[in-house]
Amino acid sequence: MKHFNTTAVATRKIPIACPQFRGNELKYVKECLETTWISSIGRFIPQFEHEFARFCDSNHAISANSGTSALHLALLGMGVQPDDEILIPTLTFVATANAVKYCGARPVLIDVEPRTMNIDPQRIEEKITPRTRGMIVVHLYGHPANMDPILEIAKRRGLFVIEDAAEAHGALYKGRKVGGLADIGTFSFFGNKIMTTGEGGMVTVGNEDLRDRIQLFRGQGMDPNRRYWFPQVGYNYRMTNIQAAIGLAQLEQIDSHLACYRQVAEWYRRYLAPLADFITLPFVEPWAHHVYWMFNVILRLKVRIERDQFMAMLSEQGIETRPVFYPMHVMPPFRDTQSSYPVADALAQNGISLPTHVALTEEDVSYIADRIRSLCNF
Repeated sequence: MKHFNTTAVATRKIPIACPQFRGNELKYVKECLETTWISSIGRFIPQFEHEFARFCDSNHAISANSGTSALHLALLGMGVQPDDEILIPTLTFVATANAVKYCGARPVLIDVEPRTMNIDPQRIEEKITPRTRGMIVVHLYGHPANMDPILEIAKRRGLFVIEDAAEAHGALYKGRKVGGLADIGTFSFFGNKIMTTGEGGMVTVGNEDLRDRIQLFRGQGMDPNRRYWFPQVGYNYRMTNIQAAIGLAQLEQIDSHLACYRQVAEWYRRYLAPLADFITLPFVEPWAHHVYWMFNVILRLKVRIERDQFMAMLSEQGIETRPVFYPMHVMPPFRDTQSSYPVADALAQNGISLPTHVALTEEDVSYIADRIRSLCNF
């Protein structure tokens, strides 16, 4: 690829993400303010947890103040100790690896599949050692990981499995919701997610004892039956009633949100289909229901512009994009020069996340596709 210099004037501004509040968000938040229940106690917290568990077809849900906190709580719940090894895909958001480090454990990196960008089940067993305790499987960008072979390996090798579903609310694996497929599921409600509470997260579990253990860690370790008695060290990872109020209102609209994301993906596929020689569109396995948290394209060799300049030129046209995640093995805290990760490297070097959100119109997508087309033929 070569570098090109251009100047352009943006005719519009299209953000990469844009939360939408079209339901009862204001009504529920107003109730919190009027009743003064604004902190980590109030009716919206248990109601949001109950409804989210039902949405995920899970027995229990425990709210948290972020998706990262949810991951940390999941690892604590599974009893992860210092020097344990936890398998994770190298291509993920850094929170997956950070949460392992919070426990004093070591994230062990696995390369990903080229089609779905998810952890490659065929590469898992080669990284298992006597110190391996479990793995975190990430349903990256809204496409579920291939869970059956992963769960088979885990059962045979005595490992736990945590689903990082931060980007995959409502995604299906063989007709089953993510977040309820393994020992624990975790979700994020950051402002750019399919549903949001601003910041926030959720842990989904099927086991009451595990639920109780995670709740204890979440609330500073306070005994639920003896106020201000702390039998263990805990964390302040509680969600506020205001966050839960927004989350409940968002959850009431989740089917509409998911339909909008799917419509945006269909528009992208239609308008970008003629560029198959230049870009690769997201692949969907026949057993998967993709929710398209982000619609990603991978630049092919025929494109003569470097990926980062391609994004800069789209920005000049008013289109915000972002790179596919940098792999963990190139990050200073997790750098791994001993193993090779060719699939993750290729995806990260050439991948672009396009604007994907409820507020996008077909006209917006057509405009984005037209600008991409002009750059591919540059």
